[in-house]
Amino acid sequence: MRERFDAEFEGIGISYEFARGPDGQDTVAVVSVIAGGPSEEAGLLPGDRIVEVADSSAVGFTSAEVQRSLKGPEGTEVGVTVRRPGTPRLLEFTLEREEIPLETVDTAYMVNDSTGYIKVNRFARTTYREFSEGLTKLKGRGMERLMLDLRGNSGGYMSQAVRLADAFLKDGEQIVTQRGRHERYDDAYEAEAGGSWERQPLVVLVDENSASASEIVAGALQDHDRALLVGRRTFGKGLVQKQFELPDESVLRLTIARYYTPTGRLIQTDYDEGKDEDYLQEKRERFDYDATHTVEEIIARAPDSLVYRTQHGRRVLGGGGVLPDVLVARDSSSAFVRAVRAQNVGDVFARQWISAHRQARERWNERRSAFLEDFEVTPTMYENFLALAQERGVRLGGEAASRAGSNAALPTDSAATARPATSDPSAQAFTPAETQAARSYLSTFIKSRIARRLFGQAALHPVLHRVDPVFQRAQTHWSRARRLARLGQGRGETLGVTRRGGTPGHGTAAAGTTRQ
Repeated sequence: MRERFDAEFEGIGISYEFARGPDGQDTVAVVSVIAGGPSEEAGLLPGDRIVEVADSSAVGFTSAEVQRSLKGPEGTEVGVTVRRPGTPRLLEFTLEREEIPLETVDTAYMVNDSTGYIKVNRFARTTYREFSEGLTKLKGRGMERLMLDLRGNSGGYMSQAVRLADAFLKDGEQIVTQRGRHERYDDAYEAEAGGSWERQPLVVLVDENSASASEIVAGALQDHDRALLVGRRTFGKGLVQKQFELPDESVLRLTIARYYTPTGRLIQTDYDEGKDEDYLQEKRERFDYDATHTVEEIIARAPDSLVYRTQHGRRVLGGGGVLPDVLVARDSSSAFVRAVRAQNVGDVFARQWISAHRQARERWNERRSAFLEDFEVTPTMYENFLALAQERGVRLGGEAASRAGSNAALPTDSAATARPATSDPSAQAFTPAETQAARSYLSTFIKSRIARRLFGQAALHPVLHRVDPVFQRAQTHWSRARRLARLGQGRGETLGVTRRGGTPGHGTAAAGTTRQ
């Protein structure tokens, strides 16, 4: 947890996964090496398999054993032996552990000449700095409007969320309040002067996995009419927690207050029933309800006590989570697409393909833009992908099965059986028509996974956005985002919003003791 919040750890600087070896045991497969870290400097490459650590076999290692053996104090050394696909002999490396940063901004890139995109995966100690660096880079490239992606961001430090929201809001505008049973835990946070993106069009992407600190940002920007929110209703986790260190170096995290948006909306989904299953069932029902209704219908049918108005009269919904301004139903991918994604076929295929085509790394090295523009998933690659899907438990029927079986041209490094999936015998067998109907989407999906292994996490999103329904829908609503940006230029120094039935109170307790 400290690593997650501090955005750094001490180790050799790799991300890894488990791949099954020829003897049926798991080996540690390098997914990527962190730029500037000891593994990159020593020459480790994605696809390498770590078979020994400190002269002891690493075959069959558990995740806990990987952590214990490869992480360690900065300045200490560890020897690793790797098997590299295509290289006949084992390779030995001595790595000096270092402090390794964990990036919380996945990517910051220009979608086109005027549109910038920044993806924040969580709120850790370095998030605002990373965001500011990305924003500065994109402004230097002519960005006129920004898309901030908070999908899948489950939260983190509240202070970082407040600072990020402050970049978009004017001096004195409220960001969030917290209220607890005891006044000493009440507090309010406001924006300060000098925000770096206060007037330009802004779209924020959210989904059901955006939680906590992400909801602080999304709620504040929506309440101030500062951003257009696109996606799905957020998770609804608005609890303030204080962390207490215990003598044995464990910690106790105690809930001390709740978060409220500037209009007074409670972020936390109600859990008064006290039963986990009831709580989760309510979320499932709400999710299904949102998928079949418009924002206007959802707000119109909500109790008056849960409907709030922003300064400029927009109606927004309380009661837990943040309902976006534009709802986009969950990806309606075919059952076949869902099946291959559930079995992690894309990532395994990308690993296999790169192992079998080592020249691809040489061909595309330092040519990321060319790869994104020119690389295509060929029909043969797609047939090999189907073969792998079948090996991993996805049932193919008719010609699809025979075609997949006859085109399994990737070399066998046993990666195809990594983490073997158990298939449901009663599951349907997908027809050739279904597998071919999914080909366009899955070809882009495959390309995105190969791009990530060649160029890192930042290369995944520009490819995947071509078939991302939320991203594509957001691109059609810049006119609404511009109208909101113009509204903001006429605002005064105070928020001036009211809730039906009253206004929220604010506390004065000192900030800086909570994290989320």
